[in-house]
Amino acid sequence: MELSSSILLTIALAPLVGCLLAGFFGKQIGRAGAHSVTILGLLISCGLSFYVLYQITAGGAPVYNHNLYTWFEIGKYTASVGFLIDRLTAMMMAVVTFVSLLVHVYTIGYMADDDGYQRFFSYISLFTFSMLMLVMSNNFLQLFFGWEAVGLVSYLLIGFWFKRPTAIFANLKAFLVNRVGDFGFLLGIAAILYFLGTLDYATAFSSAPTLIGKTLTLTQNVHWDAATVICILLFVGAMGKSAQVPLHVWLPDSMEGPTPISALIHAATMVTAGIFMVARMSPLYELSETALSVVLVIGATGALFTGLIGIVQNDIKRVVAYSTLSQLGYMTVALGVSAYAGAVFHLMTHAFFKALLFLGAGSVIIAMHHEQDMRYMGGLRKYMPITWITMWIGSLALVAFPGTAGFFSKDTIIEAVGESHRWGAHYAYFCVMAGVFVTATYTFRQMYLTFHGKERFTVVHDDHHGHGHHVDHRDDHGHHEAGIMHETPKESPWVVTLPLILLAIPSLLVGFFTAKPMLFGGWFGGAIKVSEANDVLGEVGHEFHDAIHQTLSGFATLPFVLVALAFLITTYIYLFNPSVADRVRRVFQPLYHVLQHKYWFDAVYYIVFARGGIALGRMFWKGGDAAVIDGVLIDGSASLVQRIASSVRRLQSGYLYHYAFAMILGLILLMGGYWLVGH
Repeated sequence: MELSSSILLTIALAPLVGCLLAGFFGKQIGRAGAHSVTILGLLISCGLSFYVLYQITAGGAPVYNHNLYTWFEIGKYTASVGFLIDRLTAMMMAVVTFVSLLVHVYTIGYMADDDGYQRFFSYISLFTFSMLMLVMSNNFLQLFFGWEAVGLVSYLLIGFWFKRPTAIFANLKAFLVNRVGDFGFLLGIAAILYFLGTLDYATAFSSAPTLIGKTLTLTQNVHWDAATVICILLFVGAMGKSAQVPLHVWLPDSMEGPTPISALIHAATMVTAGIFMVARMSPLYELSETALSVVLVIGATGALFTGLIGIVQNDIKRVVAYSTLSQLGYMTVALGVSAYAGAVFHLMTHAFFKALLFLGAGSVIIAMHHEQDMRYMGGLRKYMPITWITMWIGSLALVAFPGTAGFFSKDTIIEAVGESHRWGAHYAYFCVMAGVFVTATYTFRQMYLTFHGKERFTVVHDDHHGHGHHVDHRDDHGHHEAGIMHETPKESPWVVTLPLILLAIPSLLVGFFTAKPMLFGGWFGGAIKVSEANDVLGEVGHEFHDAIHQTLSGFATLPFVLVALAFLITTYIYLFNPSVADRVRRVFQPLYHVLQHKYWFDAVYYIVFARGGIALGRMFWKGGDAAVIDGVLIDGSASLVQRIASSVRRLQSGYLYHYAFAMILGLILLMGGYWLVGH
């Protein structure tokens, strides 16, 4: 049975309707009305997305690829609005709408006291619509529309608390960094149009082999391979959106937005758009070994080096943010070794457990009255048992503990890199293996500082106005003392804990049922193309028997040994001997200093681009505008006219004999001229 266009339009447009109602009629429908219409829209969209997933996978529905509306026609070029629904798209639709629905429900509790309640629901529904348009598109122009729309909405959401200077700085930073990536992305789409003459996916992919041998001529002696140019330019777009080194600097700062945004945008959906896009473009990437090596090395660098920064973070949300950067690196590494199915599978499992960790962190922040520094926490497990258990489940999935969803996806990526012989694979293997230990270290550190050990906060009675307060206490040596709170932390309301439970279930179990078909069973069909020589997942699949056998054998692998080692070290330090952490920091002070300053990426960008841009502007202002335009062209011409007028004015003496003399002189010159011409 073929999929219905009306169902697909409903999936995409239901969140948009909710957004418009909550945005334009927020005052009329009130808070309850705003969250009701947006959640209803997401409920419809999510339910239909799972129906489409079922029809595509088990119901025998063929791949849907139809244009619904012609946007414009210019000569032989046509741009349409259309949908391509295959297994890759259907899986992405289900993940996006499911996580978004839970984030909507969670937001009721998290944003309960916020003045911008209706506006927030409008924004997150608009984001979901934009993301659906991105993943459902069947052509490059619609993909670019969705790509830019999610960027715009992320700008609005990161700076949602627009009275905070830090939030405004963060959303501007995210916007500018993404513009750099999007410029490359746009050039890549232009190169596809130039070489292949189409914006339609199916036509472009079917004619992709014609790129072999084609070059882009820069100078007489410089020729670049067309497929390599296209793939690298498209990947520059993915570097911006999916926060790859060196365009990763915006994501940690984006934690200035409310926590539901961190879960929706910076864990489950928007940052994975770049990963989805490269997987979708697999017919093009398989034509360029060079482009895949670039993807591999950049991903590996991000997987290890951004994870290291997470070890020194004290803000509970920033630890999870740096783990997101690291996991995006793992997905990118998978793309770089042609394990596209592994990258997309890790995208799916990561969406569940990372959204869970962000929402769990938000639950802690609610209980701690918006305190985010883990040094003021500790011992919260007895106050928040549901948050504690669900966050441990998410953490075990993140460190790839055998049996969890993260285990099947992450360990498969590591094995696939080990099988690859592509340039950069040895470096990437070291990075992803070392990254296992790093990930486990910052994850267990976060859990111990937050939920275990002694309480590092003090509960005091309210003041006479009924307002409690938090004070940033430091002793004479500048060390933090316990934070002060006006009431005991307690478990979050059900609208917060229910999404945590519903995300914990797939974080724990989804790998058992989906690992074998999605990774090794050709589940994605024609949506992903891998040349036979690059099929590293096929090699890994020879060792995979079933999920239970794989789980048991996972306890005997090097990644598990590294996780266990990190567990023992962090347990000893943070439960039994916290002073060791200070001693380690003093011993590794130079490295700690480097990580605290995030390798000085922000400082360099600020000096080169921010200050450089100001200096360049000042040069053009003083040298160009003031000196040349005002000084020479405008003021200069005015003063020239004034000088000429002053000189000429002296000729107007008013004496009759001066005018008679000038007339006689003019007549002589005129007659002399005629005489010269005549001879």
